[in-house]
Amino acid sequence: KPDVFYGNPLTATGGNVVAHGSTIRLFLRKGKGEQRIAKIVDAPHLPEGEAVFSITEGGITN
Repeated sequence: KPDVFYGNPLTATGGNVVAHGSTIRLFLRKGKGEQRIAKIVDAPHLPEGEAVFSITEGGITN
């Protein structure tokens, strides 16, 4: 695929149907240690931003 060299190689889980049916798109990635990072990629009413969180036995913490 030549588009891998020129475009964004990331694709939405669920394909175009889920991507176009979603109002807010998040990109989740692993941070340092047990931390995770959620990035707002596309939202009509929110600016692009990131939040760091952890998933523990007690639930989700920041």
